[in-house]
Amino acid sequence: MGFFSDIGKKTTETTNKIARETKLKMKINENKGKISDIYEMIGKKVYEMHVREEKANMEDVLNDELTKLDELSKEIEEARIEILKLNQKKICSNCSTEIEKNAQFCPKCGQKQVSEEPTVKEEALKKLEDAEIEPDKKNEAEAVKEDLKEEIKEEAKKEENKNEN
Repeated sequence: MGFFSDIGKKTTETTNKIARETKLKMKINENKGKISDIYEMIGKKVYEMHVREEKANMEDVLNDELTKLDELSKEIEEARIEILKLNQKKICSNCSTEIEKNAQFCPKCGQKQVSEEPTVKEEALKKLEDAEIEPDKKNEAEAVKEDLKEEIKEEAKKEENKNEN
């Protein structure tokens, strides 16, 4: 029975991943359509100003549309990154090629890839720094923070030395 249960779980996970990826792609396409509409609106406003021979500052007139473009572009990039994560991929820091998440070098340009994922210790340190600490535990928390910082530095040095060799 466990075999069929495992197959069911895998199928459900795959289906959920595909559904999430499809929703993200639909959102990207929707935002691209909105961006095209805004471009058209910007062009129309610029031409109307030209025809009326208005000498207004373009940035002041178009500020709302430019802000919308920035927001839509940011949403598209966030969705694209999430799709990459769903597919266990990342972007090469040098040539922007889509590569495997765990790749140490880009297969296209050969650039060494730096891990962007925080380590467990880095995540623990962040949580500890963000947490509200009871007054009587502050000294203990500070000591743990310092220990974590020191361990993170040591690991970074080891990684640096390993990469040099």
